[in-house]
Amino acid sequence: MNGRVAIYAVPGTTADDGAGAPLREAASLLRVQAEAWLGRSVGGAPVAVAAPEGWTREAVDEITVDARRYGFHGTLKAPFRLADGRTLGELEAAVALFAAARTSVSLPELALARIGQFFALVPGAPAAPLNALAADVVVAFDEFRAPPNAAELARRNPGAMSVRQRELFERWGYPYVLDEFRFHLTLTDRIEAALQDKVEAVLGEWFADCLGEVIPIEALAIFTETEPGAPFELHSLHPLGPPSAVPSTELALDNASAAFAERTS
Repeated sequence: MNGRVAIYAVPGTTADDGAGAPLREAASLLRVQAEAWLGRSVGGAPVAVAAPEGWTREAVDEITVDARRYGFHGTLKAPFRLADGRTLGELEAAVALFAAARTSVSLPELALARIGQFFALVPGAPAAPLNALAADVVVAFDEFRAPPNAAELARRNPGAMSVRQRELFERWGYPYVLDEFRFHLTLTDRIEAALQDKVEAVLGEWFADCLGEVIPIEALAIFTETEPGAPFELHSLHPLGPPSAVPSTELALDNASAAFAERTS
């Protein structure tokens, strides 16, 4: 393949084993709200066209160009090209085995945050199990990663990194891993300072039903970019913990979609 792969966490994608229904509904609602905000579903399902009160869909699209291309996700293993001799099928098999040996984790007390100039949803309380899972993913699948090429090196701008971030980038291909990791679900591109308060207010209202909730993460997701610049799409889903069911989110997503549509109508 000419593009890249990534290993993400996507709340609302789960193995539907009937357990933890309240948390599962919260995760599904979050996914519905986030996909409606970004205007696309990474799984290809239809997304209701919506915009906050006082906004046009075009105005939302203008501040979510990159966020929409990458889709609703939390990065565990940042996008990378496959190493020579490695295949996507081999990566899938390895992720499936890895996920089956782990248990699900949670994103505690979901909070809205400004990270630099963009907005994201983050843990509002310590999230040691989630951080540990992310660190394990970074290390376990690094053998599948090709070294960054010249264009990728230039895009990351190593000169602007701290000494520690440069060390991590050179070793793992991404500067925000291990002790520099901060789990986040990106909602916007960089926002100019004059608009940040306005964007923060609308996002707080858009995600009001989910903020403060404990959000389970019950699967690892492989995303693919078919060619440079193409949208990232959900390629495969690998449940955490002993696999007991085929991944299915349709019922929970349908219920969450109905609730969100009623609230925004």
